[in-house]
Amino acid sequence: MKTKSLLLVAVDFLIMFAGLGIIMLNQYPKIDYSPVPWALGAAGLGFVIQLLLIRGRFNSDIWIFPMVLFFSSIGVIMLARLKPVLCIPQLRWLIIGMLVMVAVLYFSRQLKNMMRYQYILGLCTLVVLCLSLVFGVEIGGSKNWLVFGPFSVQPSEFGKILLVMFLAAFLSDHKDMLAEARRKLLFLDLPPLRFIAPLLVIWGIAILMFVIQRDLGSALLFFCMAVFMTYMGTGSKSYVFIALCFITIGASVSYAFFSHVQVRFNIWLDPWADAVGQAYQVVQSLFSFAAGGVWGTGFTHGHPGLIPEVHTDFIFSAIGEELGLLGCTIIMIVYVLLFYRGIMIALRCKKDLYTLVAAGFSIALFTQAFIIIAGVTKFLPLTGITLPFISYGGSSMVSGFIMVGLLLSLSKETYLGTR
Repeated sequence: MKTKSLLLVAVDFLIMFAGLGIIMLNQYPKIDYSPVPWALGAAGLGFVIQLLLIRGRFNSDIWIFPMVLFFSSIGVIMLARLKPVLCIPQLRWLIIGMLVMVAVLYFSRQLKNMMRYQYILGLCTLVVLCLSLVFGVEIGGSKNWLVFGPFSVQPSEFGKILLVMFLAAFLSDHKDMLAEARRKLLFLDLPPLRFIAPLLVIWGIAILMFVIQRDLGSALLFFCMAVFMTYMGTGSKSYVFIALCFITIGASVSYAFFSHVQVRFNIWLDPWADAVGQAYQVVQSLFSFAAGGVWGTGFTHGHPGLIPEVHTDFIFSAIGEELGLLGCTIIMIVYVLLFYRGIMIALRCKKDLYTLVAAGFSIALFTQAFIIIAGVTKFLPLTGITLPFISYGGSSMVSGFIMVGLLLSLSKETYLGTR
């Protein structure tokens, strides 16, 4: 089994080098070799980390990391294909992300001790989420960025980590009170207001992100994370019903009073009404999937560049065009397997706190992938979040590896009931 996991890492980087090799052949005779040293560095670091995991240095799940490297390799070659100037930066962020993951594994005990201070975590979550509300700069239509000279950071990417840790600590500490409701409101069973107030605040922040920041993707992601974790922590359907009412009312009011909300919703309902205008990206995305068919046009043989910002929100559309339904299906299956491994870790944890943390990170990664894939295929209104580990973005890459590091740290025998 351990050898097979190492073989998967080799296959991941073989995909990366094969993709870069094809691109270089297409550049002949002016071949750009600059990404190769960075790719070799990433491959070397990836093998070292997997060997540490296999030999028990961190005593963690040995299958999750190869899955993440698979996504990262696909992302690197697609960026090299779509926007070559971003290939090396993405490789740099991949290396940084892996190093951060190792640091998280090394300091995992200290990070877990932080979860005892639930209200400090809650306050930090609110501060991080409100930073972009107050100081945010609009990029790509969403006011969800902090700009520091040549660098830009998306606070919501790190806010979701704090959110999972806060909700896990809060729900595990107040589990009995939240589950044993004392008040009856129609057909709902509710505890005293002071116990559900933190959840209402989180839901309210999600609505503010939706309305003020025009960040539908992050709002939907945060909302889904809060609802799923609340249900897992309490087992009460009343909270799910209240949450759905909360978001429905907020969305209805937003649609009635804010034009940008109306635009997003109308594009989702009928993109063909303004196919060359505001719905251009969605329409081109649908054309890409249609052109790819089952087998795809072939790597480097499609025209995904017709989609604006294809390297971020619509990178899955480019994959669909050039790798076809087959490539898209493989990627979605691996996301499901990543979610499955995370949930298995959660179910085997001894403490409710660790169970909720592991499940929360698994849900966050899976839900983020689902939301953006659903958006580019017009199953849901288009959102502005990244496809985890594949789309370009330093904040997304680093935050993703932090979550993976914490998830792996919870797979240690110390925290599991059985092995």
